[in-house]
Amino acid sequence: MEVHFGSNNLLILNVILAFMMFGVSLSLTGADFRRVLQRPDAPIVGLIAQFVLLPAATCLTTWYFDVDPQLALGMILVASCPGGSFSNIMTWLARANVAVSVSMTAVSSLAAMFLTPFNFALYGYINPNTRSILTEIQLDSMDILVLVALVLGLPLVIGMLMGKAFPAFAQAAQKPMRVVTLLVLFLFVGVAFGNNMDVFLATADRIVGLVVLQNLLALGLGAFAAGLTGLPRNDRRAITIEVGIQNSGLGLAILFTFFPDASEMILIAAFWGVWHLVTGLLLAFWWGRHSGDDQAAEDAPCKDVS
Repeated sequence: MEVHFGSNNLLILNVILAFMMFGVSLSLTGADFRRVLQRPDAPIVGLIAQFVLLPAATCLTTWYFDVDPQLALGMILVASCPGGSFSNIMTWLARANVAVSVSMTAVSSLAAMFLTPFNFALYGYINPNTRSILTEIQLDSMDILVLVALVLGLPLVIGMLMGKAFPAFAQAAQKPMRVVTLLVLFLFVGVAFGNNMDVFLATADRIVGLVVLQNLLALGLGAFAAGLTGLPRNDRRAITIEVGIQNSGLGLAILFTFFPDASEMILIAAFWGVWHLVTGLLLAFWWGRHSGDDQAAEDAPCKDVS
């Protein structure tokens, strides 16, 4: 059974992500990041949920429910990946704290050079069902750094510079960029489903439920960790989205490089990449539509009813 999601698809996806990051960064300023540096608790909480809680919870869950070894190992790999660049887009659409999301994505992407292979090997070994099929992997840290710089760093810097140099353009481009972003995301979802519809139908009974449950677990852990800290609403939402939107593209790149014959692992990562766009878009759309009402309710003083 062959999954139609090869290296060419990943290249196209990275180009799309770079374009989208440019659109997001038009509205960012240095002040956004200074606020994060002055209060780094939001990124720290998010990174703990990303690299500690989610991989551990995935390992224990797949072990407890005795998930098929290949499927379980694919889920552990996805849980070991950093937040994806799509999370920045979702946070932007949700009108949450984009600076928190971008900073988490940047830091987690760099940390992934070490933590992704470490968590994958650790939790793949801890789960006795996956231990027998786990093999040692090696990631080229320089290649990952270059990829992160091209997809995230360079578009971010160019967008911020253009936003500062041409503030009128940045302001006018906000609404059109939101529309373009939505269209590109829906196009990607449609193409991904269309190209793999036969595979999807043949494996839906085994793949879909696991992907949906793990994505809910990721979103829930992000919301839970952020909620415990008493962070501002927009920070909590950014963390929730960041933990729930994984860089499944990195997972696919690892699989195609080191596990090319592990079709079930590839299916998990591929459909994760589709499903988290669906849930992320729905969540971002809901929060974006109700952000004003929620903020008014949060800011409203309590009335004395005595």
